[in-house]
Amino acid sequence: MGSDNTPSRITTRSLQLRRERGQAISMLTAYDFPTAKFLDEAGIDILLVGDTVAMVVGGHETTLPATMDQMIYHSEMVGRAAKRAMVVVDLPFPEGQLQVSRSIEAGARVLQETKCHAVKLEGGAEQAPRIEAMVTAGIPVMAHVGLRPQNIHVDGGYRVQREQEKLIHDAKAAESAGAFAVLIECVPESVAAAIHDAVSVPTIGIGAGGGTTGQVLVTHDLIGLTAGYTPKFVRTYASVGETIRQAAEAFRQSVEDGSFPGPDESFK
Repeated sequence: MGSDNTPSRITTRSLQLRRERGQAISMLTAYDFPTAKFLDEAGIDILLVGDTVAMVVGGHETTLPATMDQMIYHSEMVGRAAKRAMVVVDLPFPEGQLQVSRSIEAGARVLQETKCHAVKLEGGAEQAPRIEAMVTAGIPVMAHVGLRPQNIHVDGGYRVQREQEKLIHDAKAAESAGAFAVLIECVPESVAAAIHDAVSVPTIGIGAGGGTTGQVLVTHDLIGLTAGYTPKFVRTYASVGETIRQAAEAFRQSVEDGSFPGPDESFK
């Protein structure tokens, strides 16, 4: 606990200690203040302001429409809500693909304009110089290997990544460049376990089986607040979408039959 009776903040160092002690790490997405507040109070270790906001909030088919200004807007809300969790922000397309200086500027915006703590960068060994430059500039970086949603048009869709030797090379290069953790997306369980064993930093899996240090899911998938395809690797823990529909239907009916507002909801 902190000196003011607030929970101790999760940091890159405490995450590394988790890995060394064999302790699991939990990570969920957040895009707004109330969601981030509830997730933080639930003890989630890392909140990810993902470029998935373009899909699950914005209704787009890919993550590509997310802009840097939008990421800052959502990150500012999440960063204000999180008292214990580390908050990591995706660098949206094409911030991680242009000049290295552009990525440094984008990462600096995250640290300066929000209360967030790190960025996540998609890519493998080819991103090592960018990771090293950003870390040298004081910007903590979580690497992202395996399925790369920003690369969807090159890859021809979302598919399981099975190239174990390449993925291990990618993860080790990211670690050597200074990444404090590696997110592994949509790979066979055995491949993810091999990646985990090849590096010493924490690994966070999504669709990667149980051999990683931690797990991440998109919160909207977790709580059943989706309107489309649910990936195989998702476990749905609640049906919030159905609850919203039922509540809205009940409200409509009460308005139509005149029972709302009643005496308790009216001023005298």
